[in-house]
Amino acid sequence: MSTQEGDEQARAIAEAVARRSYGKLVAFLAARTRDVAGAEDALSEAFASALTDWPRNSCPQNPEAWLLTVARRKTIDIFRALRRHPSSSEELHLIEEVLAAPMHGEIPDDRLAMMFACAHPSIDAATRAPLMLQAVLGLDAERIASAFLASPAAMGKRLVRAKGKIRQAGIPIRVPGVEELPARLDTVLNAIYAAFSEGWTDPAGADAARRDLTEEALFLSRLMVALLPEEPEALGLLALILHAEARRRARRSADGEFVPLAEQNQELWDQGQIREAESLLHRASSMRRIGRFQLEAAVQSAHVDRCRTGAANWPHVAELYTALYSLTGSPVVLINRALAIAEVEGAAAGLNAMPDQCTDQRLTEYQPYWAARSELLARTGAFQEARRANEIAIGLERDPAVGRLRVRRRVALLD
Repeated sequence: MSTQEGDEQARAIAEAVARRSYGKLVAFLAARTRDVAGAEDALSEAFASALTDWPRNSCPQNPEAWLLTVARRKTIDIFRALRRHPSSSEELHLIEEVLAAPMHGEIPDDRLAMMFACAHPSIDAATRAPLMLQAVLGLDAERIASAFLASPAAMGKRLVRAKGKIRQAGIPIRVPGVEELPARLDTVLNAIYAAFSEGWTDPAGADAARRDLTEEALFLSRLMVALLPEEPEALGLLALILHAEARRRARRSADGEFVPLAEQNQELWDQGQIREAESLLHRASSMRRIGRFQLEAAVQSAHVDRCRTGAANWPHVAELYTALYSLTGSPVVLINRALAIAEVEGAAAGLNAMPDQCTDQRLTEYQPYWAARSELLARTGAFQEARRANEIAIGLERDPAVGRLRVRRRVALLD
C-alpha cells in the first residue's frame, strides 16, 4: 500500500469512527472529568495522533478503544500538570485514578447523560441545542452558527460559556433520577426538536448546513429512542421528525415553488419513513402516557391519512389540536385548530376560534397567523380584510417560495 493510500484509508476510518463514536468517547471522558472542553481537546489530539500513527503502523482492530486510550493518556497528562496547584490536588488525584483505571469490555455509553448535561436548566435555553450538536456529534461552531443564523464568533463564545458553566457549576454528566427525569427529558427533546426546526426552515435543501442539521437532529432522536426505548415521548418525537422528512421532496415543485400538503405528489413521499413513523406512534400510544410530541405526530399521521384516502377526518384533527392546546397553551396550536374547525363548521366558526392578535402580541409578527386569517376571511366574503391580512403575511414571509405563493393569492383576491 502506498503512503497516499495509507493516509486515505486512515482518514476514512477516522471519519467513520468520528461519525459513529465521537459523542460516546467525549461523553466517557467528560463524565469522569466534568470538563467537556477538555474531553473534546483530548479526543481531538487523539484523532490527530491516529492520522500520524495508523498509516505507519496500520489501523487497529478496535479504533475506538485506541482513540480512547490515547485521549485518556492526554487527559491524565493535563491533570498531572494541574496538580501543581495544591488547592485542587486531592480532587485531581481522584479524577486521575478514575481515568487510569483499566477498561473491561465495551466502552460505556454516556451519550444520554451528556445530552441531559447539555440541556441542564442552568444552560441558556438558546444554547442547549447547539451545545448538544457539538458535544454529542462533534459539529464545529462555524457549521452550527450557519444553521442557527448566528456568527461563528458569537456561537463559539456561547458554546465556550456553556461548557465553562458545566465545569464551574459542577453540572453532573448523568441521567437524572426518577424525580427529575420528566422535566429534564422535555428539555432534551425540545432541544433536539429545536435543532430539527432550524434545519427545516430550509425545506428546499439548498443550504447544506441546514440540511445537515435536520439529519443530525434525526440521528439524535434515533439515539434517544435507542437509549430510552420505553419513553413514549422519545418515540413521538422520532415519529414527528420522520413524518416531516418523509414529505420533504414533495414540498417543492421542479422549479422550486412551494407545494401545499393537499397538492403534493404522494409518489414523492418516502413510504418507508411514513411506515416507521406509524409504527413508532403505535408503540408510543400503547404505553398510555400521552404527550406533546405524540399528539403532534398524530396530527401529521391524520393529515397523511386524509391525503391518502380522501376521507374528511377534520373533526379528528380538531380534537387532536384541542388536546395539544391543553398541554401546550400555544397560540400556534390554536391557529391550526381554527383551520380544522373551519373545515368542519365553516370559515366563520374558524375565525371565531382563532386566537386574538390584540391580546397576544406574539401573533403580530407571526406570518402563519396572517396567512390563515386571510384564507378564512376570503372564504367568508370579507375580501378587503382578507387582502390586508395577506399583505401583512407577504411582508413577514422569509421564504421566497412561500412569499410567491402569497403573491399569487393576492392576485386571486383581486379577481
